[in-house]
Amino acid sequence: LITGESGTGKELVARAIHFNSKRSEKTFVTLNCGAMPGNLLESELFGHVKGAFTGAVSSKPGLFELADKGSIFLDEIGDMPLVLQVKLLRVIQEREFRNVGSTEDIKTNVRIIAASNKNLEKAIEDGEFREDLYYRLNVIQIKLPPLRERKDDIAPLVNHFIAKHNKELERNIRKISSEALQVLERYPFQGNVRELGNIIERAVALEQGDMIMPESFPDEVREGTKQDLLSMAELPTEGVDIEKVMEDVEKDLILKALNMTNGVKIRAAKLLKVSFRSFRYRLAKYGLDD
Repeated sequence: LITGESGTGKELVARAIHFNSKRSEKTFVTLNCGAMPGNLLESELFGHVKGAFTGAVSSKPGLFELADKGSIFLDEIGDMPLVLQVKLLRVIQEREFRNVGSTEDIKTNVRIIAASNKNLEKAIEDGEFREDLYYRLNVIQIKLPPLRERKDDIAPLVNHFIAKHNKELERNIRKISSEALQVLERYPFQGNVRELGNIIERAVALEQGDMIMPESFPDEVREGTKQDLLSMAELPTEGVDIEKVMEDVEKDLILKALNMTNGVKIRAAKLLKVSFRSFRYRLAKYGLDD
């Protein structure tokens, strides 16, 4: 059972489990349990025989048949209807199932990897998830922390996404600049790994050179968020000199902007969303003209 916020890479972990196991040569199938209504979900999982329902003009195998001796990844398991949770529990306990509309049992040997961004224990309390199924699935639990809590993962993930989107977009981006990587390491990533992938895809598509620079990121990424800045502010019990603190923050941001733009003042002013005249005034104010 893989748990974590949306976008933390639960399917990537599920694929890693399968393809680094003795089942790697067999089939790996995925299904989002919240993406279709219950009747279609049941047919997708267990298959159906001809005439089982209106529109069933031929028999169709389900994912449990297709994944025999392999693995099945059930994403958003917390969205599975209760009536299907009962049938899934039977598959786990008896290692067999029936096609929709059939009376014959089919044996199956499948590793089940489930994932959820919901609190399943809370769902049990609310009567939305079966407790017995939860304990059957929760033999080994992998908790994925959000990306903002594992900053060391950003650099290797960026390299992975650069290679991936180079191939897809027929680009030749060599790497990411240290300045751009620092921007990403400061960003809170509410959308986790999925958001990082989208940011790098955009950067690979837009970058004019062969190295990703901060200018290829969306404005909100370069600037960070107001919430993130506020969360960094702490007020000591003895109080602070607010004017001095604000000056220190302003000076630090100016230096970082200059560093990110290799000292090009016009670009640094644009990063800080101030006019060039205002930027020059601040440079003189803090003795940073040179």
